[in-house]
Amino acid sequence: MLAIGAGPQQPLPRGVRGVHARSWIPTNLGWSVDGLPRTARRTPFDVFHAPAYTAPLWGVHPLVVTLHDVSYERRPEWYPYHVDRLRRWFYRRSALSADLVITDSEFSRREIEAAYAVHADRIRVVPLGVGAPFVAAHAAHAAHAALPESGPVIVHVGDLHARRNVGVLVEALALLRGRDDELKHTVLVLAGTDRGSGADIRTRADALGVTSAVQFVTVPDDAAVVTWLQRASLLAYPSLYEGFGLPALEAMATGTPVVASTAASIPEVVGQAGVLVEPTDVRAWYEALVAVLGSPSRAAQMRAAGLARAATFTWRRTATATREVYRELAAAAR
Repeated sequence: MLAIGAGPQQPLPRGVRGVHARSWIPTNLGWSVDGLPRTARRTPFDVFHAPAYTAPLWGVHPLVVTLHDVSYERRPEWYPYHVDRLRRWFYRRSALSADLVITDSEFSRREIEAAYAVHADRIRVVPLGVGAPFVAAHAAHAAHAALPESGPVIVHVGDLHARRNVGVLVEALALLRGRDDELKHTVLVLAGTDRGSGADIRTRADALGVTSAVQFVTVPDDAAVVTWLQRASLLAYPSLYEGFGLPALEAMATGTPVVASTAASIPEVVGQAGVLVEPTDVRAWYEALVAVLGSPSRAAQMRAAGLARAATFTWRRTATATREVYRELAAAAR
């Protein structure tokens, strides 16, 4: 296997050889127009895999490209970047030029087909896996992070972005804090990077009087995510759009109960192991959270179901399925 890189090679696994490529245009577009095609022309290969949305724009076949989702195409209002039109053209061109497309879920397969008119017979679904730190975490003791007060802990893991729909959790939290039992001490931890929604979330928390119960934390690596998932009473994941939904899978792998959205690919990942809720129904979220937080026996059942469900999503399975795509494409090219 060859790995083509633009800069100094990182340590590579055994059996992988690095190939250095140069481009006269120091951008992703330049890399795909110039550096990758020129390097590929002088480097023998059986299949070229572009693993993240952008592919060489000419002269490289057989070509497979991975598209995790097409939210930027289906909901462009979520991505008001000044270069978004160019980016969307680039991603579309990459998808259309590929011989095969790999994606993470049946939902994303349908979305790619609708967005780009890529026929379903050119799209292969390869689900993702869960990392070793999460698999091992349920048997380990967590170093609990400091919280503003004791009580049930709802954790949301993921960047704070419009599609993540975190406002519904703040509103459900306000209902929980208005109770007269132990759930009135519930706190919400938002673990992730602010991608533009943080100010709105704080404003909503202020208006609802739950500012002190909403904590923003950074999670620079998997170890930090594991710590918060172990501390959590449950993971709440109300996202409106996901190509897969790794946080839900990672939570299940740690033995953390999951309450998640019915939207997009999330039901494919969670299955029957979690509670699925219509993403914008605040009352339904409140009731689902009460049902799990208020019932230790139900939470225990969800932990066991989540662990069993997560065990079916392995990176070995992902690698094996990806290898089969390579074999299929290489055989067709002979």
